[in-house]
Amino acid sequence: MFGVLAVAGFATQADAFTARNGARVNQVNSALFEVIPSGRVRNGDYWCAAGEFARRALGAGWTDRVYIARERGQSVTTQRRTALQFTLNPGAAGITPLPTGGFKSGLPVGDSMSIQQAEGYCEPVPITF
Repeated sequence: MFGVLAVAGFATQADAFTARNGARVNQVNSALFEVIPSGRVRNGDYWCAAGEFARRALGAGWTDRVYIARERGQSVTTQRRTALQFTLNPGAAGITPLPTGGFKSGLPVGDSMSIQQAEGYCEPVPITF
């Protein structure tokens, strides 16, 4: 399954995980983490950072699901204007998962995808020689 990182209090800037797309990811509490973009982003950029954090920092497997736990709003860990919160455990986060499949507009609470699907939104890392 996955390991959940328990953190008391808010993450500091030094604690932040930086995804390959430049977004910062901070643990909010034992159930929630938030993606804070570095600038203007596409919806897929949130999924990319959430998937990468869940896999690399929390130990989630490729088939585990990551869920949107709070729509875009002010960051609670940095006070930046825009952040989106995610969870690997919807019950612990107090949200109801939306049915999988089908078209969903925007980034609604309860929407989810597998870690593999989320990381599929990451831009390829350029190869330098």
